[in-house]
Amino acid sequence: MKKIITLALLATMALSATAQEAEKKDSADSKKPVFTTIKTLPITSIKDQNRSGTCWAYSTLSFFESEILKKTGKEYDLCEMFIANKDYMERAELTVRMHGDSQFSQGGSAGDVLIIMKNHGIVPESAMPAPGTLQGDSLANFNEFFSVMEPYVDAIAKNKAKKISSQWKKGLQGIIDAYLGECPEEFVYEGKKYTPKSFMASLGIDLNDYVSITSYTHHPFYTSFPVEVQDNWRWDRSYNVPMDEMMRIIDNALDNGYTIAWGGDVSEEGFTRKGLGVLYDTKKAQSLTGSDAARWLKLTASEKKSKLDSLGVDAPEIVPTQEYRQEGFDNWELTDDHGMHIYGLAKDQNGKEYYMVKNSWGEYGDYKGTWYMTKAFVAGKTMDFLINKNAIPKDIRKKLGI
Repeated sequence: MKKIITLALLATMALSATAQEAEKKDSADSKKPVFTTIKTLPITSIKDQNRSGTCWAYSTLSFFESEILKKTGKEYDLCEMFIANKDYMERAELTVRMHGDSQFSQGGSAGDVLIIMKNHGIVPESAMPAPGTLQGDSLANFNEFFSVMEPYVDAIAKNKAKKISSQWKKGLQGIIDAYLGECPEEFVYEGKKYTPKSFMASLGIDLNDYVSITSYTHHPFYTSFPVEVQDNWRWDRSYNVPMDEMMRIIDNALDNGYTIAWGGDVSEEGFTRKGLGVLYDTKKAQSLTGSDAARWLKLTASEKKSKLDSLGVDAPEIVPTQEYRQEGFDNWELTDDHGMHIYGLAKDQNGKEYYMVKNSWGEYGDYKGTWYMTKAFVAGKTMDFLINKNAIPKDIRKKLGI
């Protein structure tokens, strides 16, 4: 009899535990965002930059592919490695001119892509070896490439000689070509012969239509300035507008069928590897997760992140201000981390709006390569973005003189 009672008690406890787990799961599931698309614009396929710091090339070429789709209805797969090949040589040339006092690294900006396309043209993906294939890989992998190239450039840039020859350029171009492939002077695409410049001219867009937008108070509004981050090594200029107008530009662009090549900060706790970008208000979140300040401080970074993520659509967000953006930029909290492609707008079950953003990490995360970033996150964590000037509201264009 005792055995039967014990078994019954164990069964009851097991059922209770199962019910509690189910309740927790139901609670978590109810907080998981359920998105309804408000507007989505045409984009090309999701790509994977893999082990290469070329998000700037992938995101900006994705943006231009959408621009071409909008203008001509034709779909292209443009070549990121062509852009990287040209850009790394030009960056090395500046680094040598500066005797090493200019950072040489894998990163770049949307402005790099625009300038390369203006000066050198572009080629389709099929005109060069697929990323990684020259090393026997299936995707781009810059680990060995940069471990060879960085010390080479550093040795030239910091050479103690009174005079250097130009031979270092031939040597460096050989390294770049060996890993990325040679940029063709001519190629055939769909039965027609092109040069990179003639191919660029055939795409149906005017590269003079594109401008960069930012929002900071250490320069006057409605002027342009080079955003002071290391990967803006060309000192490419961005137009400076107030934060609310920066957000109006993004919304107006999407309303009128234009996408945005976005650059910003994804190092925050709210940028999850599952496909979300939320500007967590950690102070308010502490009480919602059942953690007072003292207990919160004792949690590890991963434990804090887990608690924040568990809040789902109930997670409180900071309301970003112009001052918040400037303070973050000045104290290194707002950093230049990643480039992505904004192409749509959605809302969750609570009615909160999110931008739909194409990433370049393959079909990764809960949404197969798309990230959903709240408007607060984008307002607070945008470094700058490239956009068609015709997507900017007329009153703002007038203030900017464009």
